[in-house]
Amino acid sequence: MRKTFKLKDLDCANCAAKMENALNEIDGIEHASISFMTSKLVIDAADEDFDMILNEAQARISKIEPDCVIVRP
Repeated sequence: MRKTFKLKDLDCANCAAKMENALNEIDGIEHASISFMTSKLVIDAADEDFDMILNEAQARISKIEPDCVIVRP
């Protein structure tokens, strides 16, 4: 399933690229992409694992840019 999220406080294009690479290494994510211009994160992953995947994604994002947060609906 593909879901799109807003990233709050994404300040650096280089950091966005690093985050995208880190997210694509998470088990369960088929593909992840981050658009710095729109501050959007798109994740393709299995629906039943999405909460665990989002928690791991937030942890990896915080290591690269501590103030950046995935805005969940």
